[in-house]
Amino acid sequence: MSNEISALQKARAEYQPKLPKALRGGSIKILLGEPSHPETDLDAIRNLFPKTFGQPVASIVEGDGDLCDAPLKVGVVLSGGQAPGGHNVIAGLFDALKAANPESKLYGFSKGPGGVIKGKYQELTAEIIDAYRNTGGFDMIMSGRDKIEKPEDLAACKKNFEDMSLDGLVIIGGDDSNTNAAVLAEYLREQGSKTVVIGVPKTIDGDMKNEQIEASFGFDTAAKTYSELIGNICRDATSAVKYWHFIRLMGRAASHVTLECALQTHPNIALISEEIQTKGTTLSEIVDYIVEIVCKRADAGKNYGVVVVPEGLPEFISDIKAMIDELSNILGKDDEYIGSLPDQYERLQYLNNVLSDRSARVYGSLPREIQEVLLTRDSHGNVPLSQVETERLLIDLVADKIRLMTDRGEVDFSFSPLAHFFGYEGRCAAPSNFDADYTYSLGAAAAQLVRAGMTGYTVNIQNLTSPADEWVAGGTPVTMMLNMEMRKGKQTPVIKKALVDMEGAPFDWFAANRVDWALNDRYSFPGPIQYFGPSEVCDKPTVTLELESSGCKQCG
Repeated sequence: MSNEISALQKARAEYQPKLPKALRGGSIKILLGEPSHPETDLDAIRNLFPKTFGQPVASIVEGDGDLCDAPLKVGVVLSGGQAPGGHNVIAGLFDALKAANPESKLYGFSKGPGGVIKGKYQELTAEIIDAYRNTGGFDMIMSGRDKIEKPEDLAACKKNFEDMSLDGLVIIGGDDSNTNAAVLAEYLREQGSKTVVIGVPKTIDGDMKNEQIEASFGFDTAAKTYSELIGNICRDATSAVKYWHFIRLMGRAASHVTLECALQTHPNIALISEEIQTKGTTLSEIVDYIVEIVCKRADAGKNYGVVVVPEGLPEFISDIKAMIDELSNILGKDDEYIGSLPDQYERLQYLNNVLSDRSARVYGSLPREIQEVLLTRDSHGNVPLSQVETERLLIDLVADKIRLMTDRGEVDFSFSPLAHFFGYEGRCAAPSNFDADYTYSLGAAAAQLVRAGMTGYTVNIQNLTSPADEWVAGGTPVTMMLNMEMRKGKQTPVIKKALVDMEGAPFDWFAANRVDWALNDRYSFPGPIQYFGPSEVCDKPTVTLELESSGCKQCG
């Protein structure tokens, strides 16, 4: 039995994504700029990438060029977590290759980089691709989180590419995946392979961006999906007038999703991890801040509200981070002994004696189930902070403080909290018009870079706040974006994650308005993503992009 196709999916299948002028067909050429270099760790990165270091930034423009017109064989792989628009990258890549030469072939590697290593692939035909145009998800060829970095894996890939006579591989992924693409590109060039490697910037977290890459794809759709849900909850809060909603959003390393959703919906409280880290804010100070707003709203007769937090918040709180570091050292030495203690009470007593006074107080203040989580370690030996449900942690601590204040006769109101986590709901949503256009353009641009025989590049599309007609396509050398970071105990080249800029226009506009949002009901209700209608409704980019582009710090 075939899958039933919804009315919306039928209509979306007919949508033709918009492209920058230079990618619409006809004559295309690539302009090369000056040699590039990373901002830091120049010597270390040059030594690691001698064959691809210093490549020039590329721009794709209209004009007579010398791009390859012969039939090409190109592979594509989806790497890491899902993001809306991945299928359109593949469709854009396919269409551009076929437009240059109908005999070109596109192969999809199954289940991520592991499929590249194992040589698991299928030819992607028009019939296959047409069924996935403008759809969410990565289910066309599926994804995976394997990395191509071991010598034997690199050698296996090279052999597979030789067996396939593959001209190029396009890796669709985030910062780690694009770094992996650079490693593979360097290896293949050093080995004299003809296969070139091109990356495409993907992540709903929004933290793969820089001066060259204005946005990672999927962020627009995911933020709009979460903002619809948050807006619905804001409306519910003002309807029921009795609940405080604590909402945790995706974003472990950066708070771009939380900030964008706050800019779209105006919740009473939004916590930005980067600000908390910069100010050295403690857990108790965060709790005091939330309690203060809850009490002020209660005084105004508003026993309800909405709090939005990023999932990675605990890693940015000064005293929690210090406690985690101490705890990790203790577990490294005494893990077996601690595990042998009969119950959590005994474990707590032991830790009170070995932790510093401050860290012991922080650990003791946490709910028991979180204490127990923090005494386990993941496969890398790290404390699994991702298992901490931040929204529930804050609910417990805020409720405890309000209960204490009530017992002391300092306050007299009802605090009724509810917890939510919005994560997977946004990863596979049908892409917005912006993401549908953006990803299709990224795929089409990747095809041109492959035709030009370029390798070790990540595709970029710039001028994104203008109509798609005025977007500018190109390629950024991955080595230009690298820096050295400590990973698994050794210095490793990685693309630096972009954190929320505390001096940037998006954060500044949020900071200028949050006091008003805290005490008043300034909720905004974005509603569901619109695919049909006026451009100002359907094609609008994120508020973050608009503010970054305008540089305006006080307008929204």
